[in-house]
Amino acid sequence: MNQELRVAAYAVCVQGEQILLARWVARDGTKRWTLPGGGMDHGEDPIDTAVREVEEETGYAAEMTALLGVDSIRRHYPRKLGSFADFQGLRIIYEARITGGSLRPETDGSTDLAAWCPLDTVRDLDRVELVDTGLGLWRERPALGRFPADG
Repeated sequence: MNQELRVAAYAVCVQGEQILLARWVARDGTKRWTLPGGGMDHGEDPIDTAVREVEEETGYAAEMTALLGVDSIRRHYPRKLGSFADFQGLRIIYEARITGGSLRPETDGSTDLAAWCPLDTVRDLDRVELVDTGLGLWRERPALGRFPADG
């Protein structure tokens, strides 16, 4: 089984009662809302990753203002020729504020739309679990930057 590690950085951008989300398009065409962010390039600082990804996916310039936490996920995915990958995603989640730019969708990327969504409607959106994780970290600010494994 191949072991795969992906380190990524994401931004929780809340203004008033709205959160900035990007709509991720999976390989099978499924679309779900996520936090703006994505994979780190080799040698890139995680804050620079989050800033770059917010601009790529939403059109906005952003400043990371606080480290909210680090989230780790593990999945097993099928690969070619009947093999499987043991995937671990390490997700660094920041609080961010918008400093410039204008809202626009990403072109030729993994997302196709960006939008400000009312916080009280997020639970009704078709979204990845990272949105709930990011909002939970933003609201609760756990001392260790993560929630207990059983809760």
